[in-house]
Amino acid sequence: MADEQITDSNEAATDKPAQQFAMQRIYLKDLSFESPMGVEAFRKTWKPQVNQELNTKASKAADDLYEVVLTLTVTVKLEDETAFLIEVHQAGLFAIKGIEGQQLAQVLNSTCPNILFPYARESIDSTLTKGSFPALMLPPINFDALFAQAVAQAKQKAENGENSTVN
Repeated sequence: MADEQITDSNEAATDKPAQQFAMQRIYLKDLSFESPMGVEAFRKTWKPQVNQELNTKASKAADDLYEVVLTLTVTVKLEDETAFLIEVHQAGLFAIKGIEGQQLAQVLNSTCPNILFPYARESIDSTLTKGSFPALMLPPINFDALFAQAVAQAKQKAENGENSTVN
């Protein structure tokens, strides 16, 4: 009887592949820094207006291997002039197996960017200090909430699209 239970549980385990997630590599894919004001940025009173844009892109690199790129663009203005603009494309390769559908989308758009964000933030702060600007120390981002919001917006657009074609 005990042997039958072990066999049954082994068969059940082989029917469904085990879920695996592993970070393979994190790397800086692109970095751009501009200081169009030049020395004038250091002569003005430092009351910056900070604008931050965030984007993620995921693509399949090979079987069970995905590249996720987190793009952070930060524009800082003094009055109406741009003091600096910095953009970082922080990337990672992730081995993902046995995860599909909505769960895979969440891993690629939430879990992976969560891992990449501290590296992107450090690259931004390091570059800014080399440019003689104060570090921004960007606050943490809740990628789970952003993903849930994007899913809700997509669902709403789909519903509105269906309703508009029906009427």
